[in-house]
Amino acid sequence: MLARLSIRDIVLIERLDIEFSRGLAVLTGETGAGKSILLDAFALALGGRGDAGLVRHGAEQGQVTAMFDVPKGHPAAKILAENGLDDTGEMILRRVQLADGRTRAFINDQAISVQTLKAVGAVLVEIHGQHDERALVDASTHRQLLDAFAGHEKDVVTLEALWDIRRTAGAALDEHRAGMERAAREADYLRHASQELKTLAPKEGEETELANRRTTMMQGEKVATDLREAQEAIGGPHSPVSALSAAVRRLERRAANAPGLIEPAVTAIDIAITALEEADQHLHAALAATDFDPAELERIEERLFALRAASRKYSTPVDLLAALAAQYANDVALIDAGADQLKKLEAAATEADKRYAAAAAKLSAARSKAAEKLNKAVNAELAPLKLERAKFMTQVEANAAAPGPEGIDRVEFWVQTNPGTKPGPMMKVASGGELSRFLLALKVVLADRGSAPTLVFDEIDTGVGGAVADAIGSRLSRLAGKVQVMAVTHAPQVAARASQHLLISKDALDKGKRVATRVNALAADHRREEIARMLAGAEITAEARAAAERLLRAAS
Repeated sequence: MLARLSIRDIVLIERLDIEFSRGLAVLTGETGAGKSILLDAFALALGGRGDAGLVRHGAEQGQVTAMFDVPKGHPAAKILAENGLDDTGEMILRRVQLADGRTRAFINDQAISVQTLKAVGAVLVEIHGQHDERALVDASTHRQLLDAFAGHEKDVVTLEALWDIRRTAGAALDEHRAGMERAAREADYLRHASQELKTLAPKEGEETELANRRTTMMQGEKVATDLREAQEAIGGPHSPVSALSAAVRRLERRAANAPGLIEPAVTAIDIAITALEEADQHLHAALAATDFDPAELERIEERLFALRAASRKYSTPVDLLAALAAQYANDVALIDAGADQLKKLEAAATEADKRYAAAAAKLSAARSKAAEKLNKAVNAELAPLKLERAKFMTQVEANAAAPGPEGIDRVEFWVQTNPGTKPGPMMKVASGGELSRFLLALKVVLADRGSAPTLVFDEIDTGVGGAVADAIGSRLSRLAGKVQVMAVTHAPQVAARASQHLLISKDALDKGKRVATRVNALAADHRREEIARMLAGAEITAEARAAAERLLRAAS
């Protein structure tokens, strides 16, 4: 599944590209060649903690890119979809480590958070070995691993749905009960307030509408006074129109005596009279427009006073009185009819709780049976791994008083390393080497169930040799038949079983002024030579080469 690991400007590494094949790939080399640096870089690409010390000396930044071929439906693709990222089938995880300690994360060249990168990396790769923080041995995952082993995934999904129904029913019951209790405590007040607001019947936006109408009417009243005064001056008893008309008639009688003097004056006075008459008509029209019923203004002011008084009384803005009235009405309805609804909600919550409890108990029993099978399968793998006196056990503790979406069980893997010793959690009881072998046995049993598609084992053969190392190699090879496996190893028995052998070495550059880590894929002859070195040490003998050849033939 992992196509290539590309590393740039990481400690001891200027530029490095590693192509991985399917099956079991082993990485070997002398101590100090850079195997740990490679794993640190790989972990960085998967969302591991950044460290400025990873940047190669003299570089401003380093970066690691891991490319995967991800099938449709894989959990990693789901995480991409949840974060709005494109899924092209090929997934490119890239992490940039800056020399000042900051990091940047990308998937398919789209910037993401480190948390998202870590979530994706966790479902793509598991790294197990001497560094406990890299291994996915968190007790919180043990229940999922047991369910994956037993094929309980559909049962868990069903239980999660029942949990949601139970939680929703319980929330509805609690809300209704709290509402009834609140309403009952304030019953008299609520009934009075509800009736008062019902009688008032406030409407949203009513205050603004009434206030605007009142302003218009009051302004019209002020304008009407001026209009009447103007109309009185033009058309009233003291209007100049009558006097002007009489003057025109007198002048017209004299027009024959001096037409040149009188006619222009008569014409001008006629125009003035006409203009005054038109002004009088306009004033009459304007007065008619400003006419309103004083009783309406009084009603508006009374309504505004009532609304604002209610606003002060209930400490609520006028526009929210309608919503308050509805709330009070609902509270009164709870008092009057809430008892029947309470019984229905109690029945629904009880039924949902029974259905969940029954399904959770059934799944708990199935988990206990599956735990026995898992224990038997893992324990069968321990003796060849030099853990013949050890015992693996799956603790399933059911607690109906602490239910959850995945059931009532707390699942944790325990071990007993020797007869007579006290069993305990695997992470606390097993030593580093024992833990690695327990994990290998567990992974072999789980195979592609409950496992990431790529597994990395970091020197899990430390401190063992001979038959035990061969047993570890055998199990890694079996495991590689179902998932991709990479192993950093010092055991020739493990290296001999690989389908891809990568040699990690450290080369001197610039006449010894600096060194760089290199990774080379070994062909058959070189592979035999490396395994012989692993068997013999510094001086490779003919016997070591012959032994290496036998290991390779036996593993083929």
